[in-house]
Amino acid sequence: MAVQRPNVLWISTHDINPHLGSYAGVYPGAEYAVTPRLDQLAAEGVVYDNAFASAPVCAPSRSAIYTGCHPISIGTMHMRTKAVPPPEVTLFTEYFRAAGYYTTNNWFTDFQVQTPGTAFDDCSETAHWRDRPSDDTPFFATFQGMITHESQIYLDDEAFAARTSHVRPEQRHDPADAPLPPYHPDTPVFRQAWARYADLITEMDHWAGEFLDQLEEDGLAENTIVVFWSEHGLGMPRGKRWSYESGLREPLIVRWPGVLAPGQRRTELIQLMDLAPTMLEVCGLPIPEHMQAKPFLDRNGAFLTQNEYAFGGRDRMDVQEDTCRTVRDARYRYIRNLHPDRSGMQHCEYPDHLATWAEYRRLHSLEGNQLAAGQVRDVLTPLQRSVVAASKPAEELYDLLEDPHETVNLIGVPEHAELLDRLRGALDGWIAEYGDLGQLPEDELLEQWRPGGRPRPTAAPDVVVRNGRFEATCATPGASIGWTTDPAGESEPPTFLAGAIGSPERDGRYWRLYSGPVELSADGAVWVRAWRLGHEPSGDVAVPVA
Repeated sequence: MAVQRPNVLWISTHDINPHLGSYAGVYPGAEYAVTPRLDQLAAEGVVYDNAFASAPVCAPSRSAIYTGCHPISIGTMHMRTKAVPPPEVTLFTEYFRAAGYYTTNNWFTDFQVQTPGTAFDDCSETAHWRDRPSDDTPFFATFQGMITHESQIYLDDEAFAARTSHVRPEQRHDPADAPLPPYHPDTPVFRQAWARYADLITEMDHWAGEFLDQLEEDGLAENTIVVFWSEHGLGMPRGKRWSYESGLREPLIVRWPGVLAPGQRRTELIQLMDLAPTMLEVCGLPIPEHMQAKPFLDRNGAFLTQNEYAFGGRDRMDVQEDTCRTVRDARYRYIRNLHPDRSGMQHCEYPDHLATWAEYRRLHSLEGNQLAAGQVRDVLTPLQRSVVAASKPAEELYDLLEDPHETVNLIGVPEHAELLDRLRGALDGWIAEYGDLGQLPEDELLEQWRPGGRPRPTAAPDVVVRNGRFEATCATPGASIGWTTDPAGESEPPTFLAGAIGSPERDGRYWRLYSGPVELSADGAVWVRAWRLGHEPSGDVAVPVA
């Protein structure tokens, strides 16, 4: 039987596919990896070969992971938006707080909503399970690494050397050996990018190992579920921002000592959004009815029925207006492009500054010069040319067993007609079941959510004091209530990044989650505040102390 109230440690990284040593022979290019710490974690746990993000970019994907809901159903599908999910939706970490878990997030958020003060006990660059109030308090600790973010591939040489300072010389990756996929041109720029990407993964492996070491030092490893995951694919063209395997397929490793037999591999389809209900289930907490994701483990470590399909898609990415939906079964991926007249690699200010994007555009321009001179184009292959082409197919279908890089579109092949109908039907059924807010004009959605461009307010809590205890309610449906004994101080202005990703306000106050009547102290003041996802938080309400 599973140990009651296990701790949970999430180790999350950015922008990688399953390019870890433990995926060699399973995912293309994984044999290039040098990841001793995560390979050891894999040997001690369970490796999921087929785990998928809901979107090929961070914020929509992370919104699904932290709410257990499909982005298209709750309005979090566009990159960099301030959605207003339905009132029943909240960040699942609140359920752990309500159950007595000490919850931390270090530090990245980016859930497509302003992170409420009730979501974590500590959400900061210093958050750690070691700060929990007592040794017997269970914890849910998350460390969100930025080491492998696409931006780090393109640092200057000095900055990159500093960023990868823990990578030993013998662990450095030779660009000559880089496993370039067929959709990437074989140029020094791409070879260096792949070598740097792999070096960053090795550096991240060292970083992840530090938390595993700390668990051992604290004597907590045997009662802690460790989960390693990334939220979407690698930060190069036809990876991040594209709804192929290279944008959506992720590493997922779970270690649960004494419960999950070590050294296992699982091939069922897992959606990363399934992590939220799975963690609730394995820790013995109820799964809210509104969650659309399903647990893949039960509280005794039994593997639950697999998904028949994994769904996903992309919507607006910064200024790139595009929409696609995709479904994958055990062997095939079907993609529906709602704007086939638009390039899959539209101009976008941020990624266009990245070396691999610029290299693709340079090579495409060279081919334009060849055409203008009446020459045959020979700089890019037809597959590579399709990445930067002005249009794309309305539908795509790939056999991932025979064609893992998704190079041959099977649309129109007669022997796949029945398969195509089945996958089309599965995608249509998914959209019919959950809705698709991505097909509504975004300005109309924003006006519904924020009339006149202003977020709706959360009602101030109603507070009643009885018999030395206070009780609080809020008239805003779906609001969470927090309380604190810390007086208001001067708020620290958010950094640009913190504001963009919806980090919680930094005013030096510790907000407890209200989940029932609270005893009052005769010599201390208490303030209460309410948060509703997508709304402005309420003002503080002082609790009268008799």
